[in-house]
Amino acid sequence: MKAVTGVNKLTKKTSSINITPWLFIGPHLLIFLIFFLVPIGFGIYISFTEWDLISQPDFVGLANYKEILFNHDSIFYEQFQTGLKNTFLFVLFAVPFCILVPLFLATALHAKPKFWKIFQSLFYMPSLFAISAVVIIWKLMFDVTYGPINHLFQLNTLWLRNQPYAWVSLVIVTVWWTIGGNMVIYQAALNGIPKDYYEAADIDGASGMQKFLKITLPSMKSQILYTVVLTTISQFNVYGQPLMLTGGGPTNSTRVLLMNIQQNAFGSGQSIAGIASAMAIILGVCIMAVASLQFFFLRDKK
Repeated sequence: MKAVTGVNKLTKKTSSINITPWLFIGPHLLIFLIFFLVPIGFGIYISFTEWDLISQPDFVGLANYKEILFNHDSIFYEQFQTGLKNTFLFVLFAVPFCILVPLFLATALHAKPKFWKIFQSLFYMPSLFAISAVVIIWKLMFDVTYGPINHLFQLNTLWLRNQPYAWVSLVIVTVWWTIGGNMVIYQAALNGIPKDYYEAADIDGASGMQKFLKITLPSMKSQILYTVVLTTISQFNVYGQPLMLTGGGPTNSTRVLLMNIQQNAFGSGQSIAGIASAMAIILGVCIMAVASLQFFFLRDKK
């Protein structure tokens, strides 16, 4: 009798499980597993091997990591050091502008000036373009002879061939291309701030800057943290802009790590997939470390 009662309870418990949420989550989990977790696991495995993408991978342990981290005589050590340094420089230069410029635009549009919807569309539109189209547009803009930038400011600057203009060009292109997404997030955050806060501040005689620093920014802290972390991760994965705009020049000063990874894995000649995978894994660890530090220092500590 007790056994029958136990079986009935188990049957009721099983029948009470709602499978509807799993029907929605299941496809996403399957895609996440196939296109994210499996490639990451395979990439980690390949980083411990010597592989040319054709023959059977030959397990070599930590040899690839030692090669790119400690072997000063190796070309891969130089590639890794130069690429990682340039990637960090790009992140350092680009991320502040990718956060501050959209924040300024969102704040200005939140005041709903004349034709603000048109400006909002114009600012967001570049984020819809492919990187190839963006590069074509800006190569014409930066052209030494016919470019409107040199013509407008009466300059004769080789924007894409000399430093620091090459870095300036990459940052300008990246900010112009990516401001739309962060701007929309900030606009949504601004719309969610209660107007009572600003009315109370007006009664107290607060200035516009005081309201921005004491009300607007604290109320947007979660959204700003979100955009800072995602923007940083995105800029660490920079590839298209330096590849097509400067070609990594001048003298490899804008050659980022992903360009070296791509060359080693799929470039001309024999593939060195193990070295490329090891570089990619270390880059991924650097990204996670930086993102964790951002969460730690920018999170709400209350």
